[in-house]
Amino acid sequence: MAKLIKLAETKSLAPGQAAAFDVEGHRIALFNVGGSFYAIDDTCPHSGGPLSEGAICGTTVRCPWHDADFDLRSGAVLCPPAEESVAAYKVVVEGGDVKVEL
Repeated sequence: MAKLIKLAETKSLAPGQAAAFDVEGHRIALFNVGGSFYAIDDTCPHSGGPLSEGAICGTTVRCPWHDADFDLRSGAVLCPPAEESVAAYKVVVEGGDVKVEL
């Protein structure tokens, strides 16, 4: 059964910023894009780059190690060298809390 896990407070992650969290065996990257929050796996499947440290352009993040792009809404890989997508997590904002569904 899915449950909501608090990752952060909305005020702790300004628009255009990202942060990574270790939650129940998952390394999750949380992104604030213009006040909308998105969460995907933090680890690039190509060679392990930290997606939370990548450049954000709209709802896309670029891996800082080898430039693979991922859709923040779905986790879909958009260009090589990565060939696999990453998991995307449902984000719920309750009051000032940002939670992900696991």
